[in-house]
Amino acid sequence: MMLFKIGSGWKACFDSDSGRYFGEYGGFRDYHLFEITKEIFDRLDKKMTESAAGSIMHEGRRMYMAVDDRCGPPYTIVFDDDYEKLCPWADVAKSGKVWPDKLADAADKLFESKNTTANSEEKRELKNK
Repeated sequence: MMLFKIGSGWKACFDSDSGRYFGEYGGFRDYHLFEITKEIFDRLDKKMTESAAGSIMHEGRRMYMAVDDRCGPPYTIVFDDDYEKLCPWADVAKSGKVWPDKLADAADKLFESKNTTANSEEKRELKNK
């Protein structure tokens, strides 16, 4: 069973099967998907703006982002290869080319994500065996 909180420009989900929480915000120009904590989920309120909800979700673990803001070429970064499996409900937006794994790992460090590059690299190594 999935429990949703939905606001203007954002959505959060608790998946009772996995016991995990997720949140997304954005749309055409930029899109962000995070794994969040119960505490973050509890702080989200349907009256929140996309900006307010997004700033809270940023405390979570970045899973996916797509940007097409006209400041450069559009791009997509996949931080967690399982984002589609974990969040089948998400309205994932895609922009431009998907960054290769090594560049995604560098972005992980740059954005100071809750992901750890070591975790990402270890997961890919197991996948490629």
